[in-house]
Amino acid sequence: MAATTLLPSDADLTARAQAGDGDALAVLLARHEAGMKAVALRILGRGPDAEDAVQDAILIALRKIGDVRDGVSVGAWLRMIVRNECRARFRPAREIPVLTDPDRVTGDAGPEALIENHALRDWIWAAIEGLSPSLRLTVMLRYFSNVTTYDRIAALCDVPIGTVRSRLAAAKTQMVDLLASNREAAHDDSAALNAERHRDGVELLAAAQRGEFAAVVADRWAPDVRLQGGMGERGGRDMLLWGMDRDLTAGIHQRVTSTVASRDLTIWDNAMTSPSDDPDHCPPAVTWLLTHEQGRVQSLRLFFPVPPRRYMGAPVG
Repeated sequence: MAATTLLPSDADLTARAQAGDGDALAVLLARHEAGMKAVALRILGRGPDAEDAVQDAILIALRKIGDVRDGVSVGAWLRMIVRNECRARFRPAREIPVLTDPDRVTGDAGPEALIENHALRDWIWAAIEGLSPSLRLTVMLRYFSNVTTYDRIAALCDVPIGTVRSRLAAAKTQMVDLLASNREAAHDDSAALNAERHRDGVELLAAAQRGEFAAVVADRWAPDVRLQGGMGERGGRDMLLWGMDRDLTAGIHQRVTSTVASRDLTIWDNAMTSPSDDPDHCPPAVTWLLTHEQGRVQSLRLFFPVPPRRYMGAPVG
């Protein structure tokens, strides 16, 4: 009589995925993808919204598999993520807060849990780093910044909404493969990079307040840095310095509220404060998208998550 092959249980696959086994994670997602699609179809009906909700849920699951406490219930957890993604499509777009201190851990997690959490986070970020620049940027915007809606991502990246959808779908497929292939590799400390880039943003804006913005730009930015302003205008270092000086003179101030970084990209979500005598002078927030090469900023793209109602020119600082 032929031997019976027992399939691994959800609990076993979840434990292995949380330990860094990409193959186990891929099997787990494939096992429950049909149920996830059924939830999306029931709530949203057939069409791109249902497909997008499932793709988004899978990418969220890739990041948050370490949150699962009971592997037996991982299927229900995955379907819950889909339901939340579907319901979010009926709510107005909202800002999603991103931790400025990735090392902060809440609750009573002990050192072992802290180490495991950091290892899982670095494993996920190693997979994100393995994506092409366009896919990596789309994932970082969608899941780690305040520019989260498809139309905003499309506007910032200068691509159609359909391209955003296809990039997220491709990113999901590639990340499952990358997670499987790099589970034994040494991973960089993503929290340290994020904290470093956050400090850079805080220090840059503080230097601007002290009148030292030009000196910091000369030290850390490429001489031929490319700038695209929030109103679509383009220029270089002179435009960058002029814009910051103009905004400070007008009484406009910025504060870095969240940061997400990869080795060649940084996204700063900044709050903006208008002059007290002109509270509608500028939008409430601006996103800075920076590219890096050889330790210097090569380009800066400014984007307003909430389009300005009235503003003459493009705020930079």
